[in-house]
Amino acid sequence: MTKRILHVFTLAMLASCSTASETSTTSRANRTPVAYNTVVECILYDGMSKQSAQLTTVGSGMEVQVMDTVDAYFVKARVTKDGKPLTGFMYRTCFPQR
Repeated sequence: MTKRILHVFTLAMLASCSTASETSTTSRANRTPVAYNTVVECILYDGMSKQSAQLTTVGSGMEVQVMDTVDAYFVKARVTKDGKPLTGFMYRTCFPQR
């Protein structure tokens, strides 16, 4: 009887572990870009440094879709310019603190 209870308990623990890992994976996969308005004029770069090529300049108050927070300084962003979407990197300081 004790072995049977131990087996049931072990199976329950394994099932809960697999369910937890599935939910964390699906919540990350369902991330969608979040719209923010810039607070200052900023530049959309093609890389994560000031030496990277400039894709466009984003004016103050323009809407930018932030796709991912890449590191402490940059976010991956998408901007629409002349009806064409541009994806690149912007400094975090372009956006209001939240």
